[in-house]
Amino acid sequence: MTFLVGDNCIKCKLTDCVEVCPVDCFYEGPNMLVIHPDECIDCALCEPECPIEAIFSEDEIPEGQEGFLELNAELAEIWPNITEKQDALPDETEWRNKPNKIELLER
Repeated sequence: MTFLVGDNCIKCKLTDCVEVCPVDCFYEGPNMLVIHPDECIDCALCEPECPIEAIFSEDEIPEGQEGFLELNAELAEIWPNITEKQDALPDETEWRNKPNKIELLER
């Protein structure tokens, strides 16, 4: 089983989750993070660290976000690994809790 990053992360990209990951399975895109499903050990440490509740267990994916499992796997293969917390995007507070941001994803 794995965890994945969902829609809430787009345009926010908070990195609180990255520092607690014991296997460094987070990857960073221009405006979102993803989890590499083959590297995630299902420890669940990242989920409570996400201040915007954008991380989900594979068996608890919210309705309408099922495609994020495949998206995380795809993008983790091309984006660089991230292992340390970074500053949030400058306008992340404007995007918190806005739904349906998939069209805003920058690859």
